This record gives sequence, C-alpha cells and structure tokens, in this order.
Amino acid sequence: MTETRKSRSTEAFFGRRRGKTIRPQQTVALSVGLSRYRIDPTHPAPADLRDLFARPVSTVRLEIGFGGGEHLLHEASAFAETGFIGVEPFVNSMAKLMAAVAETPRDNLRVYDNDATQLLDWLPAASLSGIDLLYPDPWPKKKHWKRRFVNAVNLERFARVLKPGGTFRFASDIDTYVNWTLLHCAAHDGFEWQAAKADDWRKPYAGWPGTRYEAKAFREGRTPAYLTFLRK
Repeated sequence: MTETRKSRSTEAFFGRRRGKTIRPQQTVALSVGLSRYRIDPTHPAPADLRDLFARPVSTVRLEIGFGGGEHLLHEASAFAETGFIGVEPFVNSMAKLMAAVAETPRDNLRVYDNDATQLLDWLPAASLSGIDLLYPDPWPKKKHWKRRFVNAVNLERFARVLKPGGTFRFASDIDTYVNWTLLHCAAHDGFEWQAAKADDWRKPYAGWPGTRYEAKAFREGRTPAYLTFLRK
C-alpha cells in the first residue's frame, strides 16, 4: 500500500498514463527512442547541462507536457544550437514523438517520460534558458485545482533552475487557468510578466507552429492567451 500511495503522489499533476494500444511500429520506436533520448534522473545530473546532448549546444530549454510534440519538434528543428528537453508522461504521446525522431533524429533533444517535478528537482540550479508549459491540463473542477502544475511550489522549482533573464512561457485557452497563472506569478518575487499591451498575450509566440490543442480551442470558440514571464 505504501508504494501505491507514493506512486499516486508523484502523478498528481497529470492524469492517465495510457490511451489506445499503440501500434507495433510505435512500440518499437518507443523502446529504441527512449534508450537513446531518455534522461535517467537516478544518475547524477551533469555539472553542465549542455553535456546531455549528442551535439554542442549553447543553451537548454525545457517543455513540460509536449502532447503531440508539434511545438517541441518545430523548436528543435528551428534552433539547432539549443538543447531541448521534453517531458511527457502520456505513453501514446511519447510513442508518437519517438516515431517522429526515428525518421528524423534530433541530436539536440532529450526526453523524460514521468513526473516533471522529478526532473526539475534533478536539474542543476540556473541551468535552463527557458521553460514552456503549453496548454496544460486545466483541471477545471475546484477540488482538482491542487493538481494544476502552476503553483507556488513548482514556481519555486522554475525559479531555481532558470537562469536570470530566462523565460517561463505559458499558453492556455482556459480563462480561469490564465488568471490563476497570472496571480501565482505575480505573488512570486522571481518572475515578471512581459506584457505592455494586449497583443503581447493575444498573439502567439514568434515562429509559433500551432498545436492540435490550439486548433481544438479555436474550433470550440475559445481564444488562447500566450503569457511570458521573465526570471528576475
């Protein structure tokens, strides 16, 4: 029983781990891909996080909950000199990403397939230039708000691993979660919202490729917000 409680406590910020049975080709790609790209936090983190990657990189960014992987793959392709770490506990999404990189390998990519808080606690201090949290599960019921990834404890984790001048980017189509994030970041003295006019949060980030979650929001009549916070 003790082990069950521990497992559930580490899964507080995401829901189910699996969806439909993945295809045999994806199963192979997942196994092979994780053996190449997966970070193992049971081993000590490198003093210089850039050493994680198979090619020289100048900076490292983190995307938490990459979903279909559209944004992560786009960024890894567009910014070859940046190292990217993608976190996604949902097996089907990870399988989809690993199938994509089986066809087009990314030497500037690493992944983690479990709770992002475990990885955040493993990372060296001031080791990231950016963190992206894009269309996270909004946990709309009040009794589930404690499962929202943006909270005081996780913002403290972000503040620890972000370099001064680094950015935390948050996108969502759920107004209550957008307001929640603004309030939590305003209450943390390590972050400053980068917005001078409405277009600063209404327009997508530069080079934004769009995601399937965003497309669904537009179809259902919801307008996304794109927030950027600077690590002081």
